[in-house]
Amino acid sequence: MIRIVNVALGERSYPIHIGEGLIDALPELLRGQAISRIAVVSNPTVAGLYLVRVENALAQAGFPVVPILIPDAEVHKTLATWAHVHDRLLTARLDRKSAVLALGGGVVGDVAGFAAATYQRGIAFIQVPTTLLAQVDSSVGGKTGVNHPLGKNMVGAFYQPKLVVIDTATLATLPERELRAGLAEVIKYGLIRDPDFFAWLESNLRALLARDPEALAHAIEVSCRHKAEVVANDETEQGERALLNLGHTFGHAIEAGLGYGTWLHGEAVAAGTVLAARLSARLGWLNELDVDRIVKLFTVAGLPTQGPPLGAERYLELMSHDKKVVSGKLRLILLQAIGNGIVASDIPIDDVREVLI
Repeated sequence: MIRIVNVALGERSYPIHIGEGLIDALPELLRGQAISRIAVVSNPTVAGLYLVRVENALAQAGFPVVPILIPDAEVHKTLATWAHVHDRLLTARLDRKSAVLALGGGVVGDVAGFAAATYQRGIAFIQVPTTLLAQVDSSVGGKTGVNHPLGKNMVGAFYQPKLVVIDTATLATLPERELRAGLAEVIKYGLIRDPDFFAWLESNLRALLARDPEALAHAIEVSCRHKAEVVANDETEQGERALLNLGHTFGHAIEAGLGYGTWLHGEAVAAGTVLAARLSARLGWLNELDVDRIVKLFTVAGLPTQGPPLGAERYLELMSHDKKVVSGKLRLILLQAIGNGIVASDIPIDDVREVLI
């Protein structure tokens, strides 16, 4: 069964297709697209598993393919990698009717999307995410970019894909650690806007860890639906979309402080979300029973519930470089209840410091 979620952005609306075996359905899904050639950006691991299938599917649809491989891992999400993709696009003489297809996880999608956004001032972009984290988060919504030594995702663009194709069968080859990391973003949707989904996760998390196909498809569909609704309401993160960053300000500080790639993004977000929950409780917004539920769910998922001991002042220094700092004031996504996220400014720095100690 193919599940379809629509991202409603007027003339730039696009579908998210979710189902098993959809890589082989690419010819049908791309029918009607005015595309001359397709550059498939991937990393060596994912390419070894799926590139030939993607190339064969695109060849059936009459699309010549230019494969472009970039290094794996967050540490390579840099301007140098982005420039390498441009070098290959230029060498292959792709024109403005060409497209970039991202085949891989969040790093591949972010770099490939930023390349698509900037090559000849923008060419078509297609997402085929192969990790759970990318399927439920980074492949949807048009955030593209690379990291800078002073901060994560500080260089980039909002650039929406033409479509997102989520082949849930790719999760069968996903390493266990990456599957667990992806669950951090799934849990996030329950925390910020859907208490019933959070309760469903409490009952079904072990089925997700066992890679039950129906449970995974349901979790991905619900997550994508929430992401699509938020993006449709606030594409460029002027308000509501900031809620999707629950745990990310703390999490980005963890990633930068340890060195990108030491912890996976989802692992850092999990620890950051627990810090956000503890700060919410300290401010009197979230009760301790709900904090315990949150900690338990992340624990069952096998994710960190404490950040590394960077020291409170180092955390605060790193958090000051976050994109969510506005006019010198730190904005944090906190919780008034499970299912009720809020954007909070002017939080007393001593309260933030206390949860970091």
